[in-house]
Amino acid sequence: MIIPIQPWLDLVNGKEPGAAFGRTSPPFSGLILSTGWEACEWMEARRGDMAGFNHGGLSDRMDFYHDPILGEEILEALQPAGGKQIFDGTLGGGGHAELLLRHDAHVIGCDQDEAALAHATKRLAIYGDAFLPVRGNFRDMDLLLAGLGIGQVDGILLDLGVSSRQLDDPARGFSFREDGPLDMRMDDRAAFTARDLVNGWEEEELIRVFREYGEERHAARIAREIVKVRQTKPLATTLELAALVARIVPKTSGKHPATRVFQAVRIAVNGELEALETALEKSVGLLAPRGVLAILTFHSLEDRIVKRFMHRRSSPWLDRPEWSEPRPNPDCCFHLPSRKAVAPDEAETKRNSRSRSAKLRVAVKI
Repeated sequence: MIIPIQPWLDLVNGKEPGAAFGRTSPPFSGLILSTGWEACEWMEARRGDMAGFNHGGLSDRMDFYHDPILGEEILEALQPAGGKQIFDGTLGGGGHAELLLRHDAHVIGCDQDEAALAHATKRLAIYGDAFLPVRGNFRDMDLLLAGLGIGQVDGILLDLGVSSRQLDDPARGFSFREDGPLDMRMDDRAAFTARDLVNGWEEEELIRVFREYGEERHAARIAREIVKVRQTKPLATTLELAALVARIVPKTSGKHPATRVFQAVRIAVNGELEALETALEKSVGLLAPRGVLAILTFHSLEDRIVKRFMHRRSSPWLDRPEWSEPRPNPDCCFHLPSRKAVAPDEAETKRNSRSRSAKLRVAVKI
């Protein structure tokens, strides 16, 4: 059953449905729900300009920063339509969410990045009650949805890439090409930053992070150099770290020598792989029968986790050498339309270079 979204917002914030918009404190401990205040203020200020806007016109007249990767393939997988509720756990700039909304689905858009959530809320305000923005980490999607009175959804979408806006904003500290603080937090409410990791963790821990999360062959030399340099002066900026890595790692391809180290630090600071594993397990109970799980990954670590989860949960039988015959798999709950990942075609990679490493995997709840 579809519940109109604006009344949800009114109810969870202790207001009567249809009451005037206002700032109220969310009732959930540890979770922050964005109630669309920024969107309401934006719409009030531009009420005259909004007249005559259609979906395409709005897109043309706003400064968007999210080119949705594998958009057509995601539409084919999720089959958005009137009467369907889809949880977009990585809202970002709202590109994928808008594709789903254009096909009349209701979308709950979740992001832990306040700036991304505010931007997407403005972008998607024209869809009214069909779109609900929620601030939080997708690893908590069971709590977020339960707080809104939602037991199950028809689709879950996770786009695990770092958004273009995050990469392009030096102040966020994600890029090794621009000078900025060593930050890399996707949620600015978190206390732990890349600077804390680089300057505070022991050499052995740094080696582990660079090897496991970055698959960096020169992990030991890089960690040793970091420990040596920080004894004189802590590393404070992205260019300082990038320059240190570049002195050690030979440039053998078009990639910047610091690419793997920056990936590793970002993953560790945000607990990305742990969040993914938690969300995958929670998706089983949150998807309605025939509900679709669609995961877009951008490096081998993420893809390996998703692949193993989907294959394990879609195998009807288990077999081991010590067993006389295969046994039913009690964890089987998905059907895989394809056991192979979908990758962008040549035209998309030319149009959007950041799509080159993308892989889409899809599972359908039995």
